Amino acid sequence: MKKVSLFVDVQNIYYTTRSAYGRSFDYNRFWAEATAGREVVQANAYAIGRGDEKQMQFQNILRAIGFEVKLKPYIQRSDGSAKGDWDVGITLDVIEAAAHTDIIVLASGDGDFDMLLKRAYQRYGVETEVYGVPNLTANSLINAASRYVPIGETLLMRSK
Repeated sequence: MKKVSLFVDVQNIYYTTRSAYGRSFDYNRFWAEATAGREVVQANAYAIGRGDEKQMQFQNILRAIGFEVKLKPYIQRSDGSAKGDWDVGITLDVIEAAAHTDIIVLASGDGDFDMLLKRAYQRYGVETEVYGVPNLTANSLINAASRYVPIGETLLMRSK
């Protein structure tokens, strides 16, 4: 059984699925699909902590599925812009995991991760899979992955 490590850029997945479909990502279905027939070594979900009740409930759902939820504080700048970026944290964790896993699964459309996937493959020979929303996932990221899985109907929550 191959070993798999999952890394989810929660903000990116939230905004891209909302933008493209007006719906939420189904983390249970994602987990079932990405881990089927595989041994889970690590599973991290990277989010921004604002401390509101709804968000904390969501984070508890992620934990119940099997994710370790990593939080960074939400920072509102004086100019009105906000900061809450996990790119460096995800990069460090992926490189560390690549040494002891067979497959890295990254849920994000962020093209900044293309070099990360290339390096993980070059240095450790690890397979890389990217889950991302079509047309909102950088082509460079798709091309850097061993396998691209478009997020579509089967990975979305049902409309209410």
